[in-house]
Amino acid sequence: MAEADSYFKIDRDTWSTLVRDIELPLTQEQLKEVKAFNDQISLQDVQDVYIPLIQLLKKKFIDYDRWQRDKNDFLNINKTKSPFIIGISGSVAVGKSTTARLLQLLLSHLLVGVKTQLITTDGFLYPTKELQKRGILDRKGFPESYNMQALIDFLVAIKDGQRNVKAPMYSHQVYDIVPDEYEVVDQPDILIVEGINVLQLPSNQSIYVSDFFDWSIYVDATPDLIKKWFLDRFLALRNLANNDPDNYYFKYAQMTEVDAINFAKQIWQTINFKNLKEYILPTRWRADVILHKTSHHIMDQVMIRKY
Repeated sequence: MAEADSYFKIDRDTWSTLVRDIELPLTQEQLKEVKAFNDQISLQDVQDVYIPLIQLLKKKFIDYDRWQRDKNDFLNINKTKSPFIIGISGSVAVGKSTTARLLQLLLSHLLVGVKTQLITTDGFLYPTKELQKRGILDRKGFPESYNMQALIDFLVAIKDGQRNVKAPMYSHQVYDIVPDEYEVVDQPDILIVEGINVLQLPSNQSIYVSDFFDWSIYVDATPDLIKKWFLDRFLALRNLANNDPDNYYFKYAQMTEVDAINFAKQIWQTINFKNLKEYILPTRWRADVILHKTSHHIMDQVMIRKY
């Protein structure tokens, strides 16, 4: 494929040798705290994959920071520094949330004095009532289910260096926007933006979300593997909700396991796989870095854009 030819393809063993003699800056307990529900990752994964990634990212960030200062000096402008923004994309259940949280933690440890924050684009989904009003509740997660203008306005404010910019909060427990609750982003040096839609190009927008990114990562795996991880996570969430009527997954806990599995397979096929095939996977080749996963969420290859 022509798109793949624009990347350096580096297997895990080779990638892991690119950085040596850096002490792992986190413990097993810290890793457990940032790991997304039902995801799998080890300290060895951090050492082999993420430490080299952070070191490459550090070089990019230093270049960006220098360019911002030089540009402002040349233009004789006294401007608040614009944050370096990292976009992280990939399918539902592929583990991009773990990647985002782990990057935030590692950047905080390894880039001393650099303030890093993280938001997800889930907060920019339309509330359930609005999705129902528009007749697109069954297309939640598809491009039209997001308030893209609000997300772009948010990113404009961030890049402009504004203080205390609010992002709506989303709850996976109730599967909806939480009214009157926000994530507050206050002039970070680095902002990580994670979501399935961050590399998409909506046809009705003149400015795209990805236009604000200074680096982008796509977490990749085969659809069959992602399906397995989705089903595993669905059943685990179902089990956790067994005694919690307020939990979104409680209704599935009332089903037999066979019925629940069949329902989850239908959701995957008609919604998540369709969204992956039509809208998410085509954005893979827009990323600067592609992290490829194989069985058990093990990363076996890193792809770096050549130019």
